[in-house]
Amino acid sequence: MTELAKLTWPEAQRALHARAVCLLPLGATEPHGPHLPLDSDVTIALAMARAAAARFAADGVDCVVLPALPFGLTNYTDGFAGWLSIKSGTLWALLEDVIQSLEQHGVRRIAFCNAHLEPAHVKVLRGVAGDHAALTSEHAHVVFPDPTRRRWAGTLGEEFASGDCHAGRYETSLVLAHDEPNVRGAYRSLARVDVGLVAKMQAGVRSFVEAGAAQAYCGDPASASPAEGRDLAARLAEMVHATAREAWPELWAK
Repeated sequence: MTELAKLTWPEAQRALHARAVCLLPLGATEPHGPHLPLDSDVTIALAMARAAAARFAADGVDCVVLPALPFGLTNYTDGFAGWLSIKSGTLWALLEDVIQSLEQHGVRRIAFCNAHLEPAHVKVLRGVAGDHAALTSEHAHVVFPDPTRRRWAGTLGEEFASGDCHAGRYETSLVLAHDEPNVRGAYRSLARVDVGLVAKMQAGVRSFVEAGAAQAYCGDPASASPAEGRDLAARLAEMVHATAREAWPELWAK
């Protein structure tokens, strides 16, 4: 697996080219209950990208994992300490700058690996990908395998599909699998919290506090396991891999 941040510049010169797929992990710095670290979304995004990169490598497709972006729109965690939020325009401009930088290196295929699911954040990613929906000799094609879309949500477990999955079983399992030393043991004694988050978002609720997630989590973290987290990372990787194969079948043509 090739991670851009660990390369020297001559190695990067060889790795960044027109047939390489660049994976951009996108997360956030925000509260995830009393048991998960603030960088949980970053951990999940990196796990998704690294697992997907392994699949590309097995297929003989060149792939580069970019440094993870640790900032996003985190307005729903207002009321809890530790969130760091940026404006939608800032995120949009930052992504455009990263894409343009990669284009100057000759890269023409970019996939977002996003683990932060706040609706306003996801909306920006959809918009940026929509602005880069075609591959040309001068511009990159950006794809966004969006786990909140119906096609993928159902593959990520019942809790994820319900929407009550912030720092619950889904995210706690993934962090246990990929950053277990930083998961507080208190997760084992946390009660399940069902708040009907999606319906409340649609009704206009704009924070976890308003939704009834009094400790910045919903779902069932006590039922999480590292084994489930490894399985979920594989499912997220398949989402990225399948989207890339559909977008760029020429990379798999022999």
